Amino acid sequence: MTDPRGSVLVLTNRHDVTADLVLHILAERQVPVVRLDPGVDLHAGAALTATYRTGGQGGTLHTPSRELDLTEVRSVWMRRPSPFQGPNGLGEQDRRFAGSQATWGVGGILASLPGAHYLNHPWNNRAAEYKPAQLATAQRSGFAVPHSLITNDPDRAREFIDRQPGGVVYKPLWNTPYQVDGQARHVWVREVRTHEITGAVAACPHLFQALVEKAFDARVTAVGNRLFAVRIDSPDLDWRQRQSRMECTPIDVPAPVARSVLAYLTAHRLAFGAFDFAVTATGDWCFLECNPNGQWAWQPDSITDSIAFAVADQLQKGPEA
Repeated sequence: MTDPRGSVLVLTNRHDVTADLVLHILAERQVPVVRLDPGVDLHAGAALTATYRTGGQGGTLHTPSRELDLTEVRSVWMRRPSPFQGPNGLGEQDRRFAGSQATWGVGGILASLPGAHYLNHPWNNRAAEYKPAQLATAQRSGFAVPHSLITNDPDRAREFIDRQPGGVVYKPLWNTPYQVDGQARHVWVREVRTHEITGAVAACPHLFQALVEKAFDARVTAVGNRLFAVRIDSPDLDWRQRQSRMECTPIDVPAPVARSVLAYLTAHRLAFGAFDFAVTATGDWCFLECNPNGQWAWQPDSITDSIAFAVADQLQKGPEA
């Protein structure tokens, strides 16, 4: 029998196979689900309306197949929706205007549904994506944090590198799209030396971090208070660069690290987080970053399945999660 406590609203693009794993579980449980990619679907037959008045609010989402009462949404899963760009066929200025209005209008409506449980709330996601905020929160949560410097001062960068006997890495503060000769390029974490620091550092803030002499990497995926961890063995400094060459095996999370993970989630008001660590030969887990909306379906099947069920549980429980 279908659970009467409202629908789950999944905001993602149509090619999101990670979302498919969870939607299959919810379908088996007969939990009603509406999947929406607002940046695309609202230009292809879907319509969104919200009302506000003294004493209450209301709203509806119409899709080609159904109508959803926005006051009866139990959970919202903010996965990977397409950006708001405005409909095709408009001039550049009009399309930019429409995209901006959708960002602040549609985005505001879907982030303000009364009584809904968010995994995660989009505004909390955005706040938690700032690397400086991550490092500050990690330190306050009890994690071991590598010595880090964020600066646009080339002299300070050189001084920092000279003072780190084990070496220094550079990592971007945001995964900004970048092209060379029309080809997409990714800026990976890499070692950097003093002589490589030029005046170009002054163009923007750069994140430099003491290189951790690690035995392996670890990914901890947190869903509520449930933690799922894998050990990552890779020949690369940045294991994301060539994932075909890494090996992943399930691993236990030390109790102090688990406590810090939960403290971090609480500080950022997150129900989900993907934490990356560098683990030393002596067993120290050094915090590197937390992606509040990180991918997780690339892990071993046993871990991926467990995460999918944990996410489905959160969405099904709604405000009770």
